[in-house]
Amino acid sequence: MKRRQFLLAILVVLPCGATNATLLDAGYQQMYDLQFDGAHHAFRQWEQLHPEDPMGPVSDAAAYLFSEFDRMRVLQSEFFVDNDSFLHLRRLNSDPAVKACFESALVHGQLLAERVLKGSPDDENALLASVLRLGLHADYLALVEKRYLTSLNEMKQGRDVAGKLLAAHPRCYDAYLAVGVENYMLSLKPAPIRWLLRAGGAQTDKDVGIANLRLTASNGHYLMPYARLLLAVAALRDNNRPQAKRTLAWLAGAYPRNRLYREELAKLQ
Repeated sequence: MKRRQFLLAILVVLPCGATNATLLDAGYQQMYDLQFDGAHHAFRQWEQLHPEDPMGPVSDAAAYLFSEFDRMRVLQSEFFVDNDSFLHLRRLNSDPAVKACFESALVHGQLLAERVLKGSPDDENALLASVLRLGLHADYLALVEKRYLTSLNEMKQGRDVAGKLLAAHPRCYDAYLAVGVENYMLSLKPAPIRWLLRAGGAQTDKDVGIANLRLTASNGHYLMPYARLLLAVAALRDNNRPQAKRTLAWLAGAYPRNRLYREELAKLQ
């Protein structure tokens, strides 16, 4: 009975058209619910069963990144406080051991993806793994290490790969997040900085960013919950409290062990 209930919980967050819950789905379900040991276990089981699939190690890297986000309270400090408060927050240092595991998993995923793409350049799964790898590393550089310029370069690479993926597989809705994050997050910078970013090839259109985030939030698979979180942040920044409340309520219901969703929702009650 417990296994059946667990699989039903996974299916709740699968997109329309997805019919089979896999170990990858189980891992992402647990990752978003802050059950990182369970997530790693599921992802590594997937790797054992599918040793040539780059999504295994890349997903394991995602669990390392989100565990650091949780330990360091990165999402709270970056997304849910105003800029003045953020300047006075005291942040924990990153964990070197976690960073080593994170980067090792990304390198493994990159090697597997490149091996697949060498023989099949438009392979959807390998391209998606590449988009995720670049996005995860860009997030670590920006949100954990504060290396914004280096992060921007990887963000642009991820957007380019996402464009190639979507040209061949336009229904791979997770890939729209790469475009949405770049446009939305960079649109929040002051006007002179946005001008410099655009001069360097970055995309900084807020409306384009929101539109792409909505595509992932409505139809995405692995990244749908993350896109919804970003839309909740966008709603709060636009002072649309009802929309933020609805989105956070959905996330809190789908991932009841994730205190971030509960805490932010409680502030809006």
